[in-house]
Amino acid sequence: MDLVPWSRKGFSHVVWFLLLILTCTLLVDITHSAAHTDTRKVYIVYMGDKPKLDIPTTTTLPLHVNMLQNVVGSSNIAQEPLLLHSYKRSFNGFSAKLTEEEAQKMAGMAGVVSVFPSGKKKLHTTRSWNFIGFHENVKRSTVESDIIVGVIDSGVWPESASFSDAGFGPPPKKWKGTCQGSSNFTCNNKIIGARYYRNSEPFVKGDIKSPRDSGGHGTHTASTAAGNLVSKASLFGLGSGTARGGVPSARIAVYKVCWPSDCSDDDILAAFDDAIADGVDILSVSLGPASPDDYFRTPITIGAFHALRKGILTSTAAGNDGPGPKTISNFAPWFLSVAATTIDREFVTKVQLGNQKIYEGIVTNTFDLKGKFYPLIYAGDAPNRTAGYDESTSKTCEPGTLDHNLVKGKIVLCDGTTGYGAYFAGAVGVILQSRPVADVLDPLPMPASCLGLDSGNSIYYYINSTRNPTATIFKSTEDIDTLSPYVPSFSSRGPNPVTPNLLKPDIAAPGASILAAFPPIAPVSFVQGDDRVASYNFVSGTSMACPHATGVAAYVKSFHPNWSPAAIQSAIITTAKTLSPDLNPEAEFAYGAGQIDPVRAPYPGLVYDATELDYIEFLCAQGYSTKLLQSITGHKSSCSSKTNYGALSDNLNYPSFALSSSNPNSISGVFNRTATNVGSPRSTYKAKVIGATKGLEIKVNPSILSFSSLGQKLSFQVTVKGSIHHKSSVSASLVWDDGTFQVRSPIVVYAIYY
Repeated sequence: MDLVPWSRKGFSHVVWFLLLILTCTLLVDITHSAAHTDTRKVYIVYMGDKPKLDIPTTTTLPLHVNMLQNVVGSSNIAQEPLLLHSYKRSFNGFSAKLTEEEAQKMAGMAGVVSVFPSGKKKLHTTRSWNFIGFHENVKRSTVESDIIVGVIDSGVWPESASFSDAGFGPPPKKWKGTCQGSSNFTCNNKIIGARYYRNSEPFVKGDIKSPRDSGGHGTHTASTAAGNLVSKASLFGLGSGTARGGVPSARIAVYKVCWPSDCSDDDILAAFDDAIADGVDILSVSLGPASPDDYFRTPITIGAFHALRKGILTSTAAGNDGPGPKTISNFAPWFLSVAATTIDREFVTKVQLGNQKIYEGIVTNTFDLKGKFYPLIYAGDAPNRTAGYDESTSKTCEPGTLDHNLVKGKIVLCDGTTGYGAYFAGAVGVILQSRPVADVLDPLPMPASCLGLDSGNSIYYYINSTRNPTATIFKSTEDIDTLSPYVPSFSSRGPNPVTPNLLKPDIAAPGASILAAFPPIAPVSFVQGDDRVASYNFVSGTSMACPHATGVAAYVKSFHPNWSPAAIQSAIITTAKTLSPDLNPEAEFAYGAGQIDPVRAPYPGLVYDATELDYIEFLCAQGYSTKLLQSITGHKSSCSSKTNYGALSDNLNYPSFALSSSNPNSISGVFNRTATNVGSPRSTYKAKVIGATKGLEIKVNPSILSFSSLGQKLSFQVTVKGSIHHKSSVSASLVWDDGTFQVRSPIVVYAIYY
């Protein structure tokens, strides 16, 4: 027996066996690694306050890299760039690609406040300012030209007349920002700064790699807040007048976070990080929604909190998911939550049938069919059966549900809200019959009108009782809406989904059919294929209400540069005009304190001020730990175990009062507030409770506040007891009146099941 050959043969087998095991192991590792890569998504790691001055900010990036290495391993970082962006100018944190398991591990690391997926946010006036009493000749402060309004949105069209810098001097010396321009974008002395963000996703075809706005939303909101006076602005002749912002002399800084596809959370947080450090005075953020269960798992709430710490008030849109309860998107106490209201201008769009009957509807329609009649068909009679749709689905005119051959060249009666399906199927026009007549609908990409259900039913009967039904749609005409202002159905409603005893929204402002600047490359209807372009356009939404409040906040700050964000917020809320619950049964949950009043806002008499410590105590009441809050704020304040957190939740020094109860027949609540005198040095205010319902007792103690100097603070207590019986909610108001100033705060008591 030849042992040597046998030994060599055996050794060879062992080597091959070992190589096979090694290969399989590598394949498993590679597969495992690939699986991890495939399941990675973008997370935001929020770490609270930025490093202290004695810790160089240059060490922040290595710290974030080290944290990633500890969680994902050095080899994975080498294979793929996982760190996307470091937040270090105004607060601490980073965005990175992580698996769910890695994110959970990261959340347990020292110094980490929260870890959450980077979600997607949605983009949520010639006559509007005049309608709320803010005319061109109002008193203005010379400080207005030093106010910098930051707009976090979809960019801006800098060539618009609304942003001309004619007559403007150089930017304020406090400005620390930059213009991230390019060959196709430059700033000026009106738009003094501009940045754009695309950290976690690649650019796609159609994206403009600059702060330039291609969609229209950002240009519209920026000009509403702080645009110049532009005469003869209109949309193809509709709404002709002078377009202007609330503070035309103010400067604008633009932060582009929204692209045609979406607005990423990690980009939004990066914009806040820069805007705060750049030196803006007021921030306007018409985006949403927020996290439904946590104040520190959404970039708007995090960013606005750090903005407040630097004396910057953030104005946000309430959301466009109304009219259901608890649909409000932005609801933290440290920013303004703004609902939308109508103005007294409406656009009437007439529909005439072949039998000569005429029906009036809404929709801002710029198309003119010149009286030509077209065949009329009901959408439910034209389903796209080859795609699997039937009458029950096609009647709403959703894209793809209609048969192209049946609707092409016709006017379609739809049960839906937009009629886009009819447009894409080749229809000439669309008649909608689903929204309330007293509502609003922006331009659609074809001739359109929206009728009430009664008129819609009449047209449906005409279609089914006529051999060859026909119709035409006329270009809109302007009319006066005598019911305005009221809150349209789209505006999101309260109550606050996280803190029931904090009233949201705060305020309401014009947000329906607002005419403002628009990029001349964007479709008027925001629908691709619509070849109409214009320099000014009508858009509706709380996104349009938000910059109205931004402009007012900037206006107030121009008179009171040293007021805190809470003081400005209080001034806006307590000077609002009351609105009628007859038009909005949700009352304060629809419109907050009421319609914003820019002329009165700088002169509130009293303000309910709040410091960072007040908000920390509020967060203690929400159950946040001392350790977490110390990471967020960077100082050693603590939550006392002896503090009545339930009371603190109600007792943030807020300019409104909300009390929820699970038992409407046994209501009991106590509110502690402190008023600061900003009116007359010597003044005596008397408390008046207006509108208290029978069975509900509201007492104020003391009922008289006597001030002897400006800046003096006096405290009082509001006690609410009794029953609201079987009502879901009741409203009242507390008014402090010294004969010159009337300081009004809404009081809402409601059943918790509401």
